[in-house]
Amino acid sequence: MINKVVWDRLLAVACAGVLCGILLVGLWPLTPHPRNDVAWLQNSNGLHFGEHGTILSSSAIPGADAAGGAPCSLEIWVQRSRTEDSGTVLAFYSPENLVSFSLSQSISDLAIERQIRDRQEHVSWVRIYSDELFRQERQPFVSITAGAQGTAVYVNGALVKRASRFGLSRRDLTGQLVIANSPVEDDSWRGELRGLAIFDRELTATEVLEHFNSWTKNGRPAISEKGDPVALYLFDERGGSVVHNRAGSGPELEIPDHFLILRQAFLEVPWKEYHPGWRYYQDLLINIGGFIPLGFLFCGYFSTVRHLKRAQRITILFGFTVSLTIEVLQAYIPVRGSGMTDVMTNTLGTAIGAAMFHWKVTQAVFSRVGIPIDQ
Repeated sequence: MINKVVWDRLLAVACAGVLCGILLVGLWPLTPHPRNDVAWLQNSNGLHFGEHGTILSSSAIPGADAAGGAPCSLEIWVQRSRTEDSGTVLAFYSPENLVSFSLSQSISDLAIERQIRDRQEHVSWVRIYSDELFRQERQPFVSITAGAQGTAVYVNGALVKRASRFGLSRRDLTGQLVIANSPVEDDSWRGELRGLAIFDRELTATEVLEHFNSWTKNGRPAISEKGDPVALYLFDERGGSVVHNRAGSGPELEIPDHFLILRQAFLEVPWKEYHPGWRYYQDLLINIGGFIPLGFLFCGYFSTVRHLKRAQRITILFGFTVSLTIEVLQAYIPVRGSGMTDVMTNTLGTAIGAAMFHWKVTQAVFSRVGIPIDQ
């Protein structure tokens, strides 16, 4: 039989340890200003993005007044870090639409997304994929063109996909440009960016091939008489914190000293946090399981040491408060996300842990090993 005083102290220490562990995991890293992991390539034009690195335009890419359906093209030359990674390669942000268009690495695929709104202002997303792009090509040169015939995706000058109903237009390629991360959450992409160009016209298949050859040979596109690009970033500075727009009229790209999220979410609602896939459900299970020990131990402490009435309810409220505090503070840590889904799952985990303490089998085990649990 364990002495009651000794057991009470051990239980208090265990509660303090679990609480400190949860706070440490939830608020790690303990800095609101992590270093921006961006570096210039040594032997060629381009930037390398590490685990948490991003750059963004100093102002919005012009053309916000472009009519829907206006033609456009985008060229980007990248080198992926690893095929098993995922992250946002490029996105356009505006206060009204948040993320209007994005390119992402999804394991080995390239995901192209654009936002659409119906007449009731309901927002949804339409996506197309270039399958196995990052597995087949270590340095893919991607060209996306849009016009009357729809949207076409080229890789290294060759057509790989055509989507007649994707609906990409010049309006989608406007707003503040964010590279190697999402504007609204930590979705960092690791790799190298060697060139980027945006056009307010649809490039022909011949021009796409010519540009690919010119980019890879000369480090810049061969501009035709039809017009200069709206934005052209060659990443040939080899140093400093500014990437100049060689098109002349558009904004520069800036390399911040510290990693940041342009508009970090604060207690995001669950339906906006939902992402189909095993990783999302894995996070749910981790959040539930991580708070079960807290619910179990604190319910034991409140009921057997403090002898509080309704100890189970108090424990659940305590778990909710701890989780909510963590999520509020995470809104000020760029590498973490702040959302109500975690609060809900953490509270559920606390409730499960508190209920487990009162199970008959739990009481029987405590009694057998000589742990005093008089309530």
